[in-house]
Amino acid sequence: RLRELGKAGDLPVWSDDKIKMLQRAAAKCVPLGFQVASECLAQREQMIRLTTGSAKLDGLLQGGIETGSITELHGEFRSGKSQLCHQLCISAQLPLDQRGGEGKALFIDTEGTFRPERLKDMARKRGLNEEDVLNNVCCARAYTAEHQISLLKMAAALMTESRFAVVIVDSATALFRTDYTGRGDLAERQQQLGQFLRMLQRIVDEFGVAAVITNQVMASVDALPGPYAGPTSRPVGGHVLAHACQTRLSFRKGRGTARVCK
Repeated sequence: RLRELGKAGDLPVWSDDKIKMLQRAAAKCVPLGFQVASECLAQREQMIRLTTGSAKLDGLLQGGIETGSITELHGEFRSGKSQLCHQLCISAQLPLDQRGGEGKALFIDTEGTFRPERLKDMARKRGLNEEDVLNNVCCARAYTAEHQISLLKMAAALMTESRFAVVIVDSATALFRTDYTGRGDLAERQQQLGQFLRMLQRIVDEFGVAAVITNQVMASVDALPGPYAGPTSRPVGGHVLAHACQTRLSFRKGRGTARVCK
């Protein structure tokens, strides 16, 4: 690949010896071989979990939102997805003994849902310094799918400078749905969405952060009517998004102000 880029003029032409030297250096930094299962287990046990602020939801997640993985929150509007995202901005800054991440939070907003005043209220309830909490949250508004991808590249650069505990994208699919419309653009949309999710996974693997994305839902036209029918809606993104996420949480409205998650 490096040789192809050099021929295209994107990079200087490198000799085979220099390319092999870079490959050996990369192999020392990133483990590319096998390891025994006991080592994998030891690494898993050291993973940090961020509290959601709900004891029952933490119990469902066996401690909270797992770092080193992508968690998807999908559900209809006003089902509590963005509220949980704001709560995770607070949890990321809590000390480890309070099931926090002792880091900063990064928020990519694609639907205009980010509300710093919510963070102030949450910080006040927890007895945290409101100004410090706001200064530890980096937010950006994305306006197109291409802009959303470029913001993720900027996020990777920020993480080399400071310790971040969570990356939030609210929502991950909204701009892809509007920028790629119709069946003719479906293949390209899924390809671009897959590349975005792959880039997000690389950030998660490299920096050990928790990635939380929200997702819209669409009507399931093939759902059968009746009390024993399946769900009437399903998350957007298809198999591309489903396979990219390690944890998927479904939100729906309950009675009154209650919200149901499973």
